[in-house]
Amino acid sequence: MLLLDENLSPRLIARIEARFPKSLHVIHASLDNSPDIELWSFAKTNGLAIVSKDKDFFLG
Repeated sequence: MLLLDENLSPRLIARIEARFPKSLHVIHASLDNSPDIELWSFAKTNGLAIVSKDKDFFLG
């Protein structure tokens, strides 16, 4: 399962759900505009891998 960062389109979820079911976009998880550390915490708690194209995304 994947968690797509806000710099990626939420429309990608529909395109990847066959290969990555139960994936989320940060908007659908009410995490838009959240600090990177909150995304890390949510992803870890929910068994998600974060997908981002943000060059300075906090890598924990």
